[in-house]
Amino acid sequence: MTKKIKVMMVDDETRFREITSTILNKKGFETTIAASGEEALEILSRSPQDVVILDVKMEGMDGHQTLSEIKKLAPETQVIMLTGHGSEDSAISSKQREAFDYLNKPCDIDVLASRINEAYAVKEGDIPSTEKKVRDIMTRIEDYSTISMKNTVREAMQKLMSSLTEMVSSSRIREGGHRALLVFDENNDFVGLLSNLDLIRNARPYYLSVSQPDLAQTVRFSHVFSSTWDGLFTVQMQRLADKKVGELDIEIPPAIDENANLMEVAEMLYQTQKPRLIVTSGNKITGILRVQDLFFETVNILTR
Repeated sequence: MTKKIKVMMVDDETRFREITSTILNKKGFETTIAASGEEALEILSRSPQDVVILDVKMEGMDGHQTLSEIKKLAPETQVIMLTGHGSEDSAISSKQREAFDYLNKPCDIDVLASRINEAYAVKEGDIPSTEKKVRDIMTRIEDYSTISMKNTVREAMQKLMSSLTEMVSSSRIREGGHRALLVFDENNDFVGLLSNLDLIRNARPYYLSVSQPDLAQTVRFSHVFSSTWDGLFTVQMQRLADKKVGELDIEIPPAIDENANLMEVAEMLYQTQKPRLIVTSGNKITGILRVQDLFFETVNILTR
């Protein structure tokens, strides 16, 4: 028989506390209720709990104070803060006090149940402690080719093709292969990545790229005459060839800390829909995290 997860619901709103605990019971949890931080600590001292759902704003001992005391009394108990008065500062304070999560009311009950199960998995040690971090799967900065803003686009492409050729001949394409260059200014400060997509964006005629209403109105029927664009791509690319890299519109990928976990990576890649992330340690750039880096780790997880 599967052990029921013991959950304590701590909230000074009677109706919310009782309704939520009833629903959690129906979902298979063994739920205890407490109307205050003081009562929660008293219950916890005689009846160990796996997970505590804790309101932030309560009379007497508030949620943050209660969280601190819970961690002193039962460090292994996981605490999920649940509040109708959420704020960034409160969430940060909760994290510093080792809360498992910080959820806002009204909270979807399935989300709450999911987080309870995940908190319990952490408590029981079922979450692998050996999961890699960003720093373990990223492409290190020294494995990327670099270019100066003063170089021309032609020189940048020659350097990129040269680096790809070297990687293919040395069988390093899987680990280090990339299709972008790190761009640095005259002070050797990182300014962005030059990728194929950047070239395509900069090759497009400006009137297809801007969003001013008057200009959009001017060219709104141009797509009908797209056949007249034949050869335009070659012309535009040739015009780009002798431009300085610094003259191009280059996007800077989103940044992620090298100590971030893989779910943070997955979420950021999904939300931004970007193929690469800049990896940082403090103010220093230490690497590039690519979609394929996460893919290779996915293969390792599923096949090992």
